[in-house]
Amino acid sequence: MQKLQKGLKIINELSATTYWPESVIPMQPKTEEYPEFWPEGFSSGVVAAGIKYDRQDMILLSTDAPSSTAAVFTSNLCCAAPVILSRTHLQHSSSSIRAIVCNSGNANAATGDKGLQDASAMAEAVAAQLAIRPQEVLVASTGVIGQLLPMDKVLNGIKHLVANLKRDSGIETAQAIMTTDTFPKFFTLELMLSGGRVRLSGIAKGSGMICPNMATMLAFLATDAAIEPSLLHEALESANRNSFNAITVDGDTSTNDMAVILASGKGPEIMADSTDFRLFYQALEALMIFLAKLIVIDGEGATKLVEITVKGAADNRDAELAARTIAQSSLVKTAIHGEDANWGRIIAAAGRSGANFNQNDLELFFDDLPLLKPGFIVDFSEEKAAEIMAKDSYTVTLRLGDGPGCSTVWTCDLSKEYVEINGSYRS
Repeated sequence: MQKLQKGLKIINELSATTYWPESVIPMQPKTEEYPEFWPEGFSSGVVAAGIKYDRQDMILLSTDAPSSTAAVFTSNLCCAAPVILSRTHLQHSSSSIRAIVCNSGNANAATGDKGLQDASAMAEAVAAQLAIRPQEVLVASTGVIGQLLPMDKVLNGIKHLVANLKRDSGIETAQAIMTTDTFPKFFTLELMLSGGRVRLSGIAKGSGMICPNMATMLAFLATDAAIEPSLLHEALESANRNSFNAITVDGDTSTNDMAVILASGKGPEIMADSTDFRLFYQALEALMIFLAKLIVIDGEGATKLVEITVKGAADNRDAELAARTIAQSSLVKTAIHGEDANWGRIIAAAGRSGANFNQNDLELFFDDLPLLKPGFIVDFSEEKAAEIMAKDSYTVTLRLGDGPGCSTVWTCDLSKEYVEINGSYRS
């Protein structure tokens, strides 16, 4: 209950300060009971299987009928068995996925052939319960790497999931996929299209092992829009680049990352190259950025959410190189935690990033406070800088020159608690 109340407070506060596209209607969760979280055609259920935690640790997200589906996965070559299986199923059934089953507490990663067999067994068990094909089921796992799943507990849990399916169980579902997360991450919004109203809902998990190119994070998104799988993938891949692939907590890319969106087709149809598609994309990107920020806010041991923006680069690639390197720098992150306006660490990180620029052109701001002006002119109030860094959230903007390139990455501070959490993660 305490974790849920913390999450509700953070979600409502972030939503209130978020710039939402004009077409979007954010549906702020204000109470524990949040009716009809999922769009039409979707329901989810949870169960306490006893995999690792003494709480709900398995979920099932189900559709009433075959749905258009798109997904992006970890870039880690040591990918987990559920990632391998889900990639295969999606390649053959992108227009007929019916369910996603996920467990927390065990990643089923680095488990060899037995891990693949266990992931397949999870899909088969869900398919049997729903009277569908195993290829219509995606599988996800999160937790400790290198341990086999307790399949007796997993399969017993699956037997009870179908009976628990509800349309209003979004919050419970977000809670059940948590590992070191300190609060559940979820949100839903609506938008008006030419053919009527569309709903977009999503849950996510992630706290540590978070780095661009995805991380130990999962995101499950659903919409009632009618949209072809190829168009849905185009939207997801682009939105992912600007959201889940633009965050970092600790610079580690996990083995199990997965972001999936399913479209039930119960609502208005969205066509390529249409105004409706543009509005849908804006809403999807806004939802994914919102969930991505929640992950950074909940970074293991984190106390600050900091937006790193690099402008004036020769191109977007150079801007991204600099922004990511700054955001992942341990020295920058510890300075953020210590509330020390050590601007030298920021420009040093940019200088080793691989981005091309003239150091004499650098200009640095914390919020709207200039710390560094071109020609290495430093004249700022340490007191005002300290006030900014004392806030829970602020922006760092570095201008490299006068080029068109720009990139934004979200990061957090690095604290003693991060070491404590990860020093005993398996115990």
